[in-house]
Amino acid sequence: MTGLLPPQGIAALGARAIAGGVRSGDFTAEAVAQAFLDRIATYEPQVQAWHYLDVDRALAEARAVDAAGGQTPLAGVPIGVKDVIDTADMPTGYGSAAYEGSRPAADAPCVCLSRAAGAVALGKTVSTEFAMFSPGKTRNPRNPDHTPGGSSSGSAAAVAAGMVPLAFGTQTSGSVIRPAAFCGVVGFKPTFNMFARNGIKMLSDSLDTLGIIGRTVDDVGFFASVLASRPALDAPVLIEPPRIGVFRTSRWARADIATAAAIAHAADAAADRGAAVVEVPVPDWFDGLFDAQDAVMSFEVTRTLAYERLRLADRITAATRDGLAARAGVTFAAYEAAQRLADEARSQQAILFGDCDVLLTTAAPGEAPAGLSATGDPLFNRVWTLLHMPCVTVPAGFGPPGLPLGAQLVGRVGDDARLLATASFLEAALAATTDSFASQPALAGSGANQQRTE
Repeated sequence: MTGLLPPQGIAALGARAIAGGVRSGDFTAEAVAQAFLDRIATYEPQVQAWHYLDVDRALAEARAVDAAGGQTPLAGVPIGVKDVIDTADMPTGYGSAAYEGSRPAADAPCVCLSRAAGAVALGKTVSTEFAMFSPGKTRNPRNPDHTPGGSSSGSAAAVAAGMVPLAFGTQTSGSVIRPAAFCGVVGFKPTFNMFARNGIKMLSDSLDTLGIIGRTVDDVGFFASVLASRPALDAPVLIEPPRIGVFRTSRWARADIATAAAIAHAADAAADRGAAVVEVPVPDWFDGLFDAQDAVMSFEVTRTLAYERLRLADRITAATRDGLAARAGVTFAAYEAAQRLADEARSQQAILFGDCDVLLTTAAPGEAPAGLSATGDPLFNRVWTLLHMPCVTVPAGFGPPGLPLGAQLVGRVGDDARLLATASFLEAALAATTDSFASQPALAGSGANQQRTE
């Protein structure tokens, strides 16, 4: 198997460079879209990251950016939109055959704001059904016999394969951070509710968070700053080296040897670059948060998806149907108790972090598991989602079979700029010590340009 070739020319540029090039007139938004569509045509038959792709529509959207003068912040930047996020001009099927071909009346705010800023939505990326249990068709670009993770499967795979520089994901347990780690790219789950969530198929109102998957921390911060109208997120700079707390969680034994070694290596790389790195003790109350997250999600999702569970049971997959049935027994008393525990834990944020700026932990128990029938365990993401804390995963090397490992940084609620700045610091530290991803085994690709993939 030959390697997946790294992007060349325009398709190799980051989001900031693309927008700058379109604004300066170095190239057009249409040329950018065509470069990435060519990349999709080559690798999509093997990666299968896209649920819907209409080449003519994407090029028309790019030409409209050019016709408008191309002076917007995200001018010409191609993005992928997860299929649980509404788009008026493309079907939104929520990853389910029950809604195949459905056309919402309007774009979700995140899509509308991105387009208003000049981004070009190339298509809809594959999601697990309702962003839950049942995987779609997508393969891991590093090895097609392994899952790309989920539920933001197509978004992570599309970015990793060089098909787009940026894509939207959503997270209720670990659906941004985990697939980004499995595919060897950057995932950003911001502080809860930083981005508008309406127009997204809801699972859990207390947990669901819109996130971004990108090639680099700089790309992710650049996009987030425009989307959230928060300039502080764009290339934030640390005034002094960060103080990083290594946090092994109460279930660290579930991390495999290669993952534990990767986190230790990340800590050493940060320290070598000047960071103060300390061990942070795990509080006694921390372990109860795993069950609390499960209770909150279970109680809310069985009500949010009541119509699908009670009226569309014969049209959804058995995995989703059985998963919803298994979660339907959580009582309101258990839900209330879980929410109280979560509120108490959020109030202990200062104690949890101590004098650390961020916490360093793993993004997943190990590499992407073999097989496509499941998307991996969100164990090391669930508590941070419950606590509404922002998280970033950056590539942290490879395990023995050559699949990516991710290091996850966790920030204080609302401290997203400092988190992104620290993630950029760690990204640079690791880049100086780990092998290039371009040299690793990856999926070969070929194939004719297809007008539409559904």
